[in-house]
Amino acid sequence: MSKAVLSLGSNTGNPLKNLQTAVDLLHLFAGHVTGIAPVYQTGAWGFDGLDFFNTVVTMETDLSPRELLQKTQLIERVIGRKHKSQNGQYRNRLIDIDILYYDDQLINTDDLKIPHPLIPQRNFVLKPLNDILPDFYHPVLQKTHKELLTLSSDKTPVKLIDKKLKINDFPYNFVAIEGNIGAGKTTFATRFARDVNAKLVLERFEENPFLPKFYKDPSRYAFPLEMSFLADRYQQLTDDLSQYDLFKTSVISDYFVFKSLIFSKVTLSEDEYVLYRKIFNFMYRDLVKPDLYIYLYQNVDRLLKNIRKRGRSYEQSITAEYLEQIHEGYMNFIKTRKDLNILILDISDIDFVENPGSYYKMVHTVLSYAGKERDMQLVIEKI
Repeated sequence: MSKAVLSLGSNTGNPLKNLQTAVDLLHLFAGHVTGIAPVYQTGAWGFDGLDFFNTVVTMETDLSPRELLQKTQLIERVIGRKHKSQNGQYRNRLIDIDILYYDDQLINTDDLKIPHPLIPQRNFVLKPLNDILPDFYHPVLQKTHKELLTLSSDKTPVKLIDKKLKINDFPYNFVAIEGNIGAGKTTFATRFARDVNAKLVLERFEENPFLPKFYKDPSRYAFPLEMSFLADRYQQLTDDLSQYDLFKTSVISDYFVFKSLIFSKVTLSEDEYVLYRKIFNFMYRDLVKPDLYIYLYQNVDRLLKNIRKRGRSYEQSITAEYLEQIHEGYMNFIKTRKDLNILILDISDIDFVENPGSYYKMVHTVLSYAGKERDMQLVIEKI
């Protein structure tokens, strides 16, 4: 792991929130944030603009300097920054992330210069650097940050503010990710669990021998299909949620127990469903509920396209009408649940598989949900 030092600045929107979001996303996607300096307020540097809030963070990362630059630029775009400058001039911005140091490397290219050449000219960088790394030697100037701050010619006032940023741990113990067939829940759950170092629980649908038969003859195989799923989900969740993992503090699954009721309501006859629900209630009454239930919404056209793209032969007969029924079942379930924190992510207009920025926005939304003050458990976000 290499050590990097970055400066963060924001002067539009909610600057403190923007800085905290940048810290969260850097900690999640660029390495491990190991330290955060105090936040300072200062006038705009180099142009006439709103006051900035600035800080410095230290990191450990396995990214190369070039990869780290690309990651910081992507995080800037996720937070909402569109352009670094206008006609070559500085401007107000939601977030600005600059790499100050990367180990003791010296890099001088058109778009990446390390150490950052303006460190000794900016008190809003030197002040937090002096707080967090006072005796660190600038590898070119061979002076400490304490010395550079004393020698600085920058006269712009820098004011310490009474607000601190923090390194946030993942705020959930158990997250269940649901969605219609082809919504991308398994892909999202897999990537999300990897990035937050959570234990991943995936539904074992490919091992179910009744699934291909059901799509060919639904009326005949609906009940054995749903019963086999019921038994398997119960066993899997009982085992995985009860087993402590020394190296994982959270669990992320690509399904939740009530999926069984949603699908069985659509596939079973009325009499079969009554019997099925009795068995379900008995088996699932003591299972742990998720801290957060996420529903990934995609419109039917996108779902059908995704189903065709992944090419499972037994899914190719799935109809738009069936997908609409499943979605309606999910919505009826969500509307009646008062005991769950539910976040609906509308991802119909994005491709989070091909576009990392879209995936980052999804994760950002999930993390932001934990800190929202809300009267209802249900929140709907358009990504």
